[in-house]
Amino acid sequence: MDGPARVRARLEETGYLVDDGLAVACFLALRLHRPLFCEGDAGVGKTALASALAEALDAPLIRLQCHEGIDASQALYDWDFPRQLLHLRAAEAAGSTDAERLEGELYDRRFLVARPLLRALETQPSVLLVDEIDRADDEFEAFLLELLSEFAVTIPELGTLRAEVPPVVVLTSNRTREVHDALKRRCLYHWFDHPGFARELAIVRRRLPRVSARLAEQVTALVQALRAQDLVKPPGVAETIDWAEALDALGAREVDAELAVATLGSVLKYREDAERARGLDLAAVLAAREARGA
Repeated sequence: MDGPARVRARLEETGYLVDDGLAVACFLALRLHRPLFCEGDAGVGKTALASALAEALDAPLIRLQCHEGIDASQALYDWDFPRQLLHLRAAEAAGSTDAERLEGELYDRRFLVARPLLRALETQPSVLLVDEIDRADDEFEAFLLELLSEFAVTIPELGTLRAEVPPVVVLTSNRTREVHDALKRRCLYHWFDHPGFARELAIVRRRLPRVSARLAEQVTALVQALRAQDLVKPPGVAETIDWAEALDALGAREVDAELAVATLGSVLKYREDAERARGLDLAAVLAAREARGA
């Protein structure tokens, strides 16, 4: 893509709205073949960015969901032992006695199961999403750093496999722990903050065009007010969209305080947060929004 403005336009064509800082970060990630490290609270659009990039580039999205204890065999490749065993038995039944040839056949590429990282290296073009890297451990971080530095992997039985064109890599972190500096230095960095009212409203309207304008404005105003509270888990943009969609499913064209309280489960996921929200004067929040819009 020619520049940040073009990147921004292509992403917006997919329905993903970006600010200038994120447009520049995405452009540099594409131009310099550098991974983009996206950090911020859950629900602010980090994972959705990878999906939007894949759509904008007309490339497959390959996702690696990180979790505690993830290792190279789960992320990179593994051997299909059941198929190898079937091949071995078939060869024995056919009377094959050449052990060296048989061993070579067992570790043929057709018996290799490519996990997300290897699939991303072998697929050009592709977008690789390494989701929630903060959930993985230090050893996996070190392994990932090495792979992203060379975009290559050595399989002892087959040799070195190298990406002809490096995949576009997006790493996300909800900051449940600090990711090591070595991995961050390999990447471009962008912090995802909660958007302001106007941008969040635009996102809701873009994602849910069937929802009434009044309902979208009211839900966005309520979420902005909730984020100002001392919540265990402030709602992200994803929760704003979920809330508006839930209210629309109930046939609402607008929301009042009673309906908002009845549907808090769409936006708040902790009992303490729901109790705090019930203690707020939601009617006053809605009235203030009406006054500003008048």
